[in-house]
Amino acid sequence: MIEVKSDIVYLADSSDNKKQLYRIYNEVSKELVGVGTISLNVDIANDLITFRSKHRSAHRSTLLEKEVPNLKQEVDIQLSNMFKVMIKKKLEKDLDLEVEAILRDYDSRTQLAFTNVVLANKK
Repeated sequence: MIEVKSDIVYLADSSDNKKQLYRIYNEVSKELVGVGTISLNVDIANDLITFRSKHRSAHRSTLLEKEVPNLKQEVDIQLSNMFKVMIKKKLEKDLDLEVEAILRDYDSRTQLAFTNVVLANKK
């Protein structure tokens, strides 16, 4: 459920919303890299949604990192950028949210990612 207070959009911190967010995040992950996450936590605070995830390491990524580490890093950056575009589209389409920004950091060594979604203010 979406709430609007003083032109600021809030996503209610409910189990139903979290289930939908888990589903969307894993769908994007599976579509992009072929697998879901090992673990995923979702926090909703006012106009901010934070995903903390641990991803599975693909065998080909491990091989690429050994052979051509710079290319592996470039691929990770590109996949992260693609992830942001895809999750924004799904959040807007599936949950009817207006997303202002998506900020994502991914650490390839630990396979941890933090994705922050800032919801746009209603005008």
